[in-house]
Amino acid sequence: MSQEYITKLQTATREKLRKFNSLRDREVQPGEFWDVVVVTAVDQSQREAYELQISEKVDRKELPLGLQYKVFSDPPGSKIGNGGSTLYALQQLSDIYGKTLGSMRVILIHAGGLSQRLPSASALGKIFTAMPLGDPLYQMLELKLAMYVDFPSHMKPGVLVTCADDIELYSVAEDESVRFDKPGFTALAHPSPLSVGTTHGVFVLDSCEKSNYSEMENISCLHFLHKPSIDEMRDSGAVCKRQSSCFSLSDAEFVYTDSTYYVDFDTAKSLLNLLKELGHLDCEVDAYGDFLQALGSKATIDYTSNTANVTKEESSLVEIRQKIFHLLKGTPLNVILLNNSKFYHIGSTTEYLFHLTADAALRNELGLLSSAFSLHMNENSEGSSGSCIMYSVLDPSCSVGAGSVVEYSRLGAGASVGRSSIISSCWVSAGLSVPDGVFMHSLCVSHKHQTRFVTVAFGINDNLKRSVDTPAYMEELKLCGFSLAECLSHWGLKNEVLMFSGDASSCSLWKACLFPVCSDPQSSFSMSLEMLQAVLSGSKFALPKDTKLMSMQESLQCKNLEEMLRFRKGLHEDIAQRKRNS
Repeated sequence: MSQEYITKLQTATREKLRKFNSLRDREVQPGEFWDVVVVTAVDQSQREAYELQISEKVDRKELPLGLQYKVFSDPPGSKIGNGGSTLYALQQLSDIYGKTLGSMRVILIHAGGLSQRLPSASALGKIFTAMPLGDPLYQMLELKLAMYVDFPSHMKPGVLVTCADDIELYSVAEDESVRFDKPGFTALAHPSPLSVGTTHGVFVLDSCEKSNYSEMENISCLHFLHKPSIDEMRDSGAVCKRQSSCFSLSDAEFVYTDSTYYVDFDTAKSLLNLLKELGHLDCEVDAYGDFLQALGSKATIDYTSNTANVTKEESSLVEIRQKIFHLLKGTPLNVILLNNSKFYHIGSTTEYLFHLTADAALRNELGLLSSAFSLHMNENSEGSSGSCIMYSVLDPSCSVGAGSVVEYSRLGAGASVGRSSIISSCWVSAGLSVPDGVFMHSLCVSHKHQTRFVTVAFGINDNLKRSVDTPAYMEELKLCGFSLAECLSHWGLKNEVLMFSGDASSCSLWKACLFPVCSDPQSSFSMSLEMLQAVLSGSKFALPKDTKLMSMQESLQCKNLEEMLRFRKGLHEDIAQRKRNS
């Protein structure tokens, strides 16, 4: 990517941030911004958490005012995926606004899910993940709205569908703008290496070879591939050859991958009719794979029986996909090629650490800071370089290793954090030392009608989703590289003592009851840290008698939202007060 286009991308991104910042804390004018911002949640509990946080943001004037912010939860029962969430959100919008909806511009942000790959976002939501920029501090919600700040004024009434854990940056020529004004679906597309195409959606374009590779082009799509193999990309004609003026990639060959798409209201009505016809969803529907594969002149019904990329195959999925295909067949799929664009995914611990501490490109494009809305050490002091500290209060004698993130936390005198670790929502007592490469996150829970605290601790690379059929196979589950059986021996516990919460047919780190329930956040953090250090050092740690142990899953089920947000509010007041005084 040439320096000229790197500079253009940076300039365009900073201008979007400037424009969004000018809208924060004031009433927006009609047509200036979205009419409705919708955030989806997986269940009623998550919906309440989201509504509480959005309400606080509005009260603190951290968001544009004068528009509607709505949170819609999926119906109870089976998981329905982001496609199912899209259908139910459209239904709820229709119920609320009726015919008026046909004149509104809506952004729909999918933020449901457990966030098992970034558990610091599990309790309060990945759309509220902190980002180190802005004053007041940005979370992913503000960043999404900022990056799309130009869209509403160049968009016919309809719905823009996006996800909560990715960032799209782009630039276009000065006399151009991204317009959503065509019937059907209109998708944004980004030039990507073929390897990236295997984990995303890929567009098979009309006249790909004829593309002139200006910063932005509008083109029709013949066919959409969902997580295709490289051979499938080649066979379908999705692979493009790089021209000398192609901005974003050095690869000789590339494909255009998906991110966000727009649906006009006539097409949205068709989707609503689908939900009425189905009556009830009992399987996961993908808003990308299951909707977009039905579009384009060369779309075929073949994909409906391909369940290779499905996490849990339900008997009704193929039939529902076929109904979607017949309903949407012939609907146009327009694609806006953003040739000078970047797509960033921030959905896992390793992605989060890399993008916030080591990714020089994203830092320059967004203006990310090493310290944002925090009180702590001198940034030039030893141990603070290459780290990221957000919304936290650290004693000046603390040190944070390179590649680590500290967010929403308090660290006492002499406390230290190793390299490449995440400390989230924790109260770290004086003198404690957190090892390299660990994830520690404190949750407030309600246990026996009392407020209690649990600190979960894992290795940064631990797979919390990996499951085995019974506890007999727990040797296969690894915590910081050690089997659960080894961990139990360090803690003086027998294998049969370990419990797994939830469905007994699958056992995972997510469900393993490993973490002590304590009366205050400091002792909760200290005890979980001692357990972790015993495993890493090969020493012993004896849990106090009759200590109640919880899993990450159980902690979420009995989380105390108000208390968690009260802890953050206390941080906010301390930091704001100190900044005013200085």
